[in-house]
Amino acid sequence: MFAFLDDWPLTKKMLAAFSFLGLLLVGLAINGWMSNRDLTSIARKHVEVSVAGMSNMTDVISDIKEMRIIVYSHFNALSDEERAKLQKRLDTASDELDKDLKGFAAVADPSMAGDIARMTAIKGQLDDINRRIFEADLVNKDTGLKLIKSEGKERSHDALDQAQKILDTLRKASEEANARGNASAVTALILTIGLSLISIAALGGVWLVINRTIAQPMARLARVTKTLAEGGTATVPSLGRGDELGEIARAVEQFRLAASERAQIDARAAAEQQMVTNTVRESLVRVAQGDLTADITADFPGTYAELKSNLNEALASLRELIGSVTDSTNRIRTGSTEIAQASEDLARRTEANAAALEQTAAAVTQMDQRLKATATAANSTVQRADQTISVVSSGRSTADEAVQAMTRVAESAKGIDSVIEGLDKIAFQTRVLAMNAAVEAGRAGEAGRGFAVVADLVSALAMRAEEEAGRARDQLTATQADIVTAVGMVEKVDGALSNISSDVGEVHQLLGRIATDNQAQSSAISEISDTIGTMDQSTQQNAAMVEQTSAAARNLTSEVGSLAEQAERFNTGKSSGASSRPAAAPRAKSTARSSGGGYVSPVKPMAVPAASVPAGADDWTSF
Repeated sequence: MFAFLDDWPLTKKMLAAFSFLGLLLVGLAINGWMSNRDLTSIARKHVEVSVAGMSNMTDVISDIKEMRIIVYSHFNALSDEERAKLQKRLDTASDELDKDLKGFAAVADPSMAGDIARMTAIKGQLDDINRRIFEADLVNKDTGLKLIKSEGKERSHDALDQAQKILDTLRKASEEANARGNASAVTALILTIGLSLISIAALGGVWLVINRTIAQPMARLARVTKTLAEGGTATVPSLGRGDELGEIARAVEQFRLAASERAQIDARAAAEQQMVTNTVRESLVRVAQGDLTADITADFPGTYAELKSNLNEALASLRELIGSVTDSTNRIRTGSTEIAQASEDLARRTEANAAALEQTAAAVTQMDQRLKATATAANSTVQRADQTISVVSSGRSTADEAVQAMTRVAESAKGIDSVIEGLDKIAFQTRVLAMNAAVEAGRAGEAGRGFAVVADLVSALAMRAEEEAGRARDQLTATQADIVTAVGMVEKVDGALSNISSDVGEVHQLLGRIATDNQAQSSAISEISDTIGTMDQSTQQNAAMVEQTSAAARNLTSEVGSLAEQAERFNTGKSSGASSRPAAAPRAKSTARSSGGGYVSPVKPMAVPAASVPAGADDWTSF
């Protein structure tokens, strides 16, 4: 049925199928566009006319009711000011009513022009009756009330009825538009469903044609291609087709023929490869067993000749390398043994240096301690000299105070001498008075005899007072002489104390310089001691490093021995002489030199991991 399509190119087939489907899609699009256009027109008209018109009419009804309320409020107003405000509100409501009517007329259908004209006329009548009611209220309340309940009420009801009539007309028009929209939507839905069913059927037909003319033949060709790829045999279908599948089928047929030829070539190559693989395997087995003389002597095909040459060259290079490794291990073993022995000698010398540094450090420490003791003694002597200077200064101060006191005593003695002289004069005058009294008593006779006795006694007392004053003057003169002598002696003592203070000051300066020199020497000795301590520590570290070097040299000797044993496993075709491992020279036990007592070095060897220490190194001990 579809045989004529076998010669169509795939592009032509796909163009025809997609063109047919495209026409169906265009039909669906046109139907959707027309339906959408009708529904949009109905909806726009409904919004612009019905919804907007109903909104305007609702506002009109609200304005009419507002005007009715304002009229009643004007009737009940209590002041002219309130009536004036209500008049303004009425004018505003009337203007709003005109505005809403004009807005409705702008969006209303032309068929409603008569209703709009009637509504406009009723609005004019309502304005007129409201004006008349306001005027009547100002003249007579009863007349105004009658107009409100009669003609005013009628005009308001007429306006409301007309507005409601227009609203009913708008609702009816909206319902009719809704019905038209529903009918248009149903029609569009039916057309869409029909076109969709046709499109589905067309899609199924296109799929059937593509399956019969493209998919199934391609699947058969794929199965044949897979069979040929797996090495099987099969007949290639669709060789007579004129489209792309026919070209693919003919190309697969060419691949099938080429694969048959390739299989024969691969069989010959596999046989050659098997022979080469077996030969190389045998050679590698011998190499794995340590025989490096396993050169390949069999003839390889031309493509594998280079492999044979490279493998033989590699074996020759390996033989040369193993021989060089063996020679190098022997030399390294000898060198490591010498390094170990030299390290041991260096360790012994380092140990001796450490002992000497230890003794030097001890001697320097003793010197430092003695210098510090000397400096301490000098400081104590300086302190004692300071105390002596203080005592001498105190003695001089005391001598000065004694001289001053003696001077004050001398001055006091002078004052006492003046007093004694005054007493002497008083005694003399008293004796003269007594003599005068005796003369007068003699003149008085018997009456003055008692008075004469008293005058004699007073004269005797005056003479005795003169004698005592003379002795006091003599004693005071001797005391003044002694004071002068004492002052001279005290001044001599002060001079001696001054000389002592000067000499002690010089001693203080000398002791201060000695203490300063001792401190400087102590600081220098301390620095020397620290330096020697640092040198001792460095020597100990060097000893530890020598210990590590010796252990590393012995480990290297062991590892080199193991490497030599591994290298001797290979047969290089050369006679390998008896390369016995040279025994390591026995390590001399390190003995610490001591002078003046046994000295134990504080140097401790660094720990060496047990896995890296050979079994023959058990005699290695720390010095």
